[in-house]
Amino acid sequence: MDHRSIRRATRRPVTGFLVLGFSVIAFAACGGKKVTRIDPGTVTDLSGRWNDTDSRLVANALIEQSLTAPWARQYADAHGGEPPAVIVGEFRNRTLEHIAVGTFVRDLERAFVNSGAVRVVASADERAEVRAERQDQQEHARADTRAKLGQELGARYMLQGEIHSIEDQEGGERVVYYQVDATLIDLETNVKTWVGQHKIKKVIQRSRFSP
Repeated sequence: MDHRSIRRATRRPVTGFLVLGFSVIAFAACGGKKVTRIDPGTVTDLSGRWNDTDSRLVANALIEQSLTAPWARQYADAHGGEPPAVIVGEFRNRTLEHIAVGTFVRDLERAFVNSGAVRVVASADERAEVRAERQDQQEHARADTRAKLGQELGARYMLQGEIHSIEDQEGGERVVYYQVDATLIDLETNVKTWVGQHKIKKVIQRSRFSP
């Protein structure tokens, strides 16, 4: 074999590797993932399951319901116009799907605070962290900047509730029903001051051409 034949033989694998490399790049480009940023307030129902829009809308609806009841106004009238203090307690997920209950609780707190009709007290976990900081200040912070002990605002009412769901399916159509029950309890008397409920019903239709 002469030198020219040897050079041609050694060049062929390199060319093959180049073609393979370009093919892999092209394949990766065709199968790549596209991410688009959208407004967080945009309604996006992809699966029909509970999502951030449901959490926000249900929280707003329940708090609006509760504040149209007379309890908050009656408390304020009996206490010189002072708004009642409320703590949002546990909301139990009774559905078979994963629901970010913590996000829902935050949406409830936000709706309460934004209403201006009540004062929202920190949860037990939040209070523990705040108390540790306040106690640390007593030893390490300048006297005129220390947060005083024994000045916490006690909640008079606690909001609790449950999330339920029912699902029905026939062929390519599925119906998902959510029911959120909420109860406001007077912590001093254990009286149920207000009981509310909000429902969501979604119809999910699958195209007959879908796999």
